[in-house]
Amino acid sequence: MRIQSILFALIFLFSCNGPRKASRDALGSDAPFIWENANIYFLLTDRFANGNPENDLNFGRSEEPAKLRGFMGGDLAGVTEKIEAGYFDKLGVSAIWLTPFFEQNHGPVDEGTGKTYGFHGYWTQDWTSLDPNFGTEAELAAFVAAAHKHKIRVIMDVIVNHTGPVTQQDPIWPDAWVRTEPKCTFDTYKNTVECTLVANLPDIKTESNAATDLPPQLVAKWKQEGRYEQEMAELDAFFARTKYPRAPRFYIYKWLCDYVKKYGIDGLRCDTAKHTEETVWSELEKEAARAFAEWKLQHPDQVLDKNPFYMVGEVYNYSVAAGRQFDFGDKKVDFFSNGFYALINFDFKGDANRSYEDIFTKYSQSLNGPLRGKSVVNYISSHDDGGPFDKQRKRAKEAGTKLLLCPGAVQIYYGDETARELDIPGTNGDATLRSFMNWKELESNIERTGEKIGDVLEHWQKLGRFRRAHAAVGAGLHAKISSEPYVFMRTYSGRGITDIVLAGLDMKPGPKRIPAAGIFADGTVLYDYYSGKKVKVKEGVALVDSPFDIVLLGQE
Repeated sequence: MRIQSILFALIFLFSCNGPRKASRDALGSDAPFIWENANIYFLLTDRFANGNPENDLNFGRSEEPAKLRGFMGGDLAGVTEKIEAGYFDKLGVSAIWLTPFFEQNHGPVDEGTGKTYGFHGYWTQDWTSLDPNFGTEAELAAFVAAAHKHKIRVIMDVIVNHTGPVTQQDPIWPDAWVRTEPKCTFDTYKNTVECTLVANLPDIKTESNAATDLPPQLVAKWKQEGRYEQEMAELDAFFARTKYPRAPRFYIYKWLCDYVKKYGIDGLRCDTAKHTEETVWSELEKEAARAFAEWKLQHPDQVLDKNPFYMVGEVYNYSVAAGRQFDFGDKKVDFFSNGFYALINFDFKGDANRSYEDIFTKYSQSLNGPLRGKSVVNYISSHDDGGPFDKQRKRAKEAGTKLLLCPGAVQIYYGDETARELDIPGTNGDATLRSFMNWKELESNIERTGEKIGDVLEHWQKLGRFRRAHAAVGAGLHAKISSEPYVFMRTYSGRGITDIVLAGLDMKPGPKRIPAAGIFADGTVLYDYYSGKKVKVKEGVALVDSPFDIVLLGQE
């Protein structure tokens, strides 16, 4: 669409509706929230902050692990402390996604390179219990309440595909529940779904509709804990209401949705989504949305907004260029029509090597074209991607600019904003991506690849607050205003919100002229979220005098 057409449309929208105020505080937390513009902070609970050192050792997990493959003490209480300290507010975070907090393998797995414990949260043994290394239910409640108080949504990471591996302490689940072969070859739909991802990772038989009893080890555990009768009564009520068969996946839906209903979890990130039948996610979304509605009904004073329940899927290797279809080789699947509002986009880490305009145009066209009405979540690094953008953290500020200003929702992986190292000597595999959050480095404000990490954090904070305050940044239609200097605009109108922003990148320090004619009327006061200065549009220009090379303009 040509700029002139966009400007005409904007004039019409503003004259009919008037612009809704995008933010009423300096941190943007009062701005209208939509998931398409989300700034999601993703962290490994065990690797972020230790709020309760007394829970660091449980289940006799005392065997020496390989480097960065054991529990290190991070917990829900630690995340809550950082919420209350305002760390996420200053970074413009609007949602926190943390790794699964369910009870994990008690024993370690010996992978040939050393022992590994389930510190990451993806080796579930009991979906109905929190792992004590992560915290208690009271601490989970406090975490969610603190997040919501700060207008931050909570995304719960869930696994339906597999249990934890088999160890001496962790027996395999019954045959009616899991398969241990064949191992996935990933060359067809069946060889991606009805198989085990890796050796010794029992695959839940999500295709089964056959009624089955609970695993005996789970029954014994519940009885020992004195809650067997209560758990069974709840299951009886669930299956009586839903009429579902007592097949494995339906038990898991019930257990996951209990957290939504009890604590007001706002969304789910669904692990290994392409390794189950796509209908699994439609079924789960139906139950989770119902549970969320129940929580809202019971807690009207705690409801943040009218947004529906949110689900984002990890369909490994999905790219924004694929649009609505994921190709298994012999079958194409539209996961967006099966419970998901968004999918994680594996393209962005590569696209981040392109120019700003190339990136922004590509994503705007996709999200306003084939993916209209849906969204993607972009990232530069993650817990299991061995090929992140800028692994050596030599382009930390550039990474923040490209990620946080890109159309679509975004995922900050803990430490992206502080240049936490992603290449740790002595580690094996994805452990190198999972060091403890570099708080001590931040306190000392060390220099990494030529920049103080405190300066890197401040850069990410300014960009993040700009995004949080303005829906147009992630959800709006992109249009280039000029090439030299590079200036662009974003416009968004929908869900009762009309928003527009202007931004300039790679500009010269000192006075900067930002074209605003036909976008903001003369006399309009704009706020530069990067310098903190207010400017008034005069003769179609916003003049920003700052020592920075970035301008981020919007109505405050």
